[in-house]
Amino acid sequence: MNTETLNWTAVCAADDILPHTGVCARVGERHVAIFRVGSDDFYAIDNVDPKAGASVLSRGLVGSLGERIVVASPLYKQHYDLRTGECVEAPEHSVRAHAVRIDQGRVLIASN
Repeated sequence: MNTETLNWTAVCAADDILPHTGVCARVGERHVAIFRVGSDDFYAIDNVDPKAGASVLSRGLVGSLGERIVVASPLYKQHYDLRTGECVEAPEHSVRAHAVRIDQGRVLIASN
């Protein structure tokens, strides 16, 4: 993916997101969950839990399953891979992953 041709939306300061937590932001028409893992790794996936239809993934618990960095949905406890958006237990419930970058201390999400 050529990130130079993407449209980027600034959502917050990187320091606004505590390590190992998530926040929700509206990017275009989508609700996006943005996660900070460790001190410098940021990931973004759709915030809507497809099984529940609720915008809750940003409130899930961040952790790992083997080599995967995941968030557990607070409703049904399914795990979503933060790199790909894949639902580990039920791939048909996968969500979209979004490109993230940090620029001058701001979190930017690809909006297309």
